[in-house]
Amino acid sequence: MSAVSAEDLTGKARLRRAALHLFAQDGFDAVSIRAVAAEAEVSYALVRHHFGTKEGLREAVEEHVLRSLGEAMDELDRDRPPGDLVAALGTVSARLFGADPDIRGYLRRVLTDGGETGATVFTRLLNGTRQELERLREAGILRADADPEWAPYQVLFLILGPLLLEPAIQPTLDTDAFDQPTLERRSTANQHLLQNGLFTDLDAPR
Repeated sequence: MSAVSAEDLTGKARLRRAALHLFAQDGFDAVSIRAVAAEAEVSYALVRHHFGTKEGLREAVEEHVLRSLGEAMDELDRDRPPGDLVAALGTVSARLFGADPDIRGYLRRVLTDGGETGATVFTRLLNGTRQELERLREAGILRADADPEWAPYQVLFLILGPLLLEPAIQPTLDTDAFDQPTLERRSTANQHLLQNGLFTDLDAPR
């Protein structure tokens, strides 16, 4: 299981972290409450005490993951110059969606398994991206001709694509798809794509 901070070693937090790890690794349906308790090295009764049911534990894990993403975005200094702000947003997004293998695995599970949980998680990610783009629009950073409906999806496609496709992407790379240098290079490339596009002026004479 991934290393965690000292503040996250309470019984409740250890259970939540253990559940995140096991849900990511094996899927929600395959994990029992007793397995979570064993992973966290606490009693089975403590799971019932803190979360009531397995569904309550799943909801706590989901809320923790989404809250962690939202809090990191909220801590950004939005008074910095536009170029620096866009770069910071890209860096934070890459770190949030890539640095923690358990969060990565959990999101991949819920977003590809289908069902209500995946739809709920994606909707919240989509709404958060919409809000972020609206802030950029109000700051004059977003292009006026950006499609208001599809721009949030396009941003999420860039961010979530490597996460969802990690098992297929990794064999094609010489480095870990989510080590720090690779994350930074991918983030820089995505920022360049968003700011400058990929093609030259297709209407220019040749």
